Amino acid sequence: MMNKVVVVKTGESRSCGKKTPELAFSAVSPDMLEEFLVDVAKENENNLINLSQHAGSFKKLRLIEFVFLLCEQLGLHQVTRYQAVEILERFMIRYIEKLYSSTCTGSEKNTEKYAWGQLQVRIQDHFVLRIMSCVQIASKISFHYQIVNNSMALKFLQSLGHSYKREDFLDSELLVLETLSFQVNVPSPFTHTEILLEVMGYNDPSVPIKHLHSISLKVLKFVYLMRNTIYENLLKIAIENSTPNELQRAKFLSVKEDCMLLAVGVIGTSAFILNYTPWLKVVQQLASISGVTEESISEFSQVILKHIFPGANHAKFQY
Repeated sequence: MMNKVVVVKTGESRSCGKKTPELAFSAVSPDMLEEFLVDVAKENENNLINLSQHAGSFKKLRLIEFVFLLCEQLGLHQVTRYQAVEILERFMIRYIEKLYSSTCTGSEKNTEKYAWGQLQVRIQDHFVLRIMSCVQIASKISFHYQIVNNSMALKFLQSLGHSYKREDFLDSELLVLETLSFQVNVPSPFTHTEILLEVMGYNDPSVPIKHLHSISLKVLKFVYLMRNTIYENLLKIAIENSTPNELQRAKFLSVKEDCMLLAVGVIGTSAFILNYTPWLKVVQQLASISGVTEESISEFSQVILKHIFPGANHAKFQY
């Protein structure tokens, strides 16, 4: 998969008045980083194999914006934002599936419908609390950054007009953890993007990795927020049809949830913007490291660029 690698060491940057890690190199051995990359790739593949048919249901623009703004107001690092969205998505799908199955007990249809309606109201009433719980858990996973404790969470939601109590946060966080069987530390698109950048920087010292890293994080945020629009266009290109049917959308779901594809698309786009070397070379590097085909990287990057720079001509990349 790769020949050389790199990782991070601690630097200083400001976030809520605290020191946070900053991208740097040669802090750990190449073997450790390579092992991490392999593990991340395997976990991504496993997630795609076991993908829920409802994946993406809680990655709508307004919901992602809310989580991102919440994390920003709490002074949390970017990695926490993506982790929180991923935790929320997985939790809500599994939680709703369990609640729904509990109402399908073979009882009378009207009774079952009423029970499910009551549960839906309950889900809506506690949704903001569940979001905060996912943010809290994400902040604890990133323990070297700021952690959102119950006092902070309570004070913040009260400032928004919610009347939760301290025990509500404890119960909610435990519910999220138990529903996910305490498996909450899943690599996010942010993780994939940074690990690929680190490998690229080690493999080729001429790569202006800090500048590429800076642009990539901005592009990742853009793509993550605009994911439904961007992937819709990618689907239409893939099937060569402007009106995808439900079967085609279902088959395309694994593409939308592929964190490795998202990461290489983001980096490929960022490298094209930075224009530090022939772009074909970047695509070849990414394909070599990630296992994603050069054609897929190129196609996805072009779609992203057309959304970042609408009206510009990117029909043919200059290599």
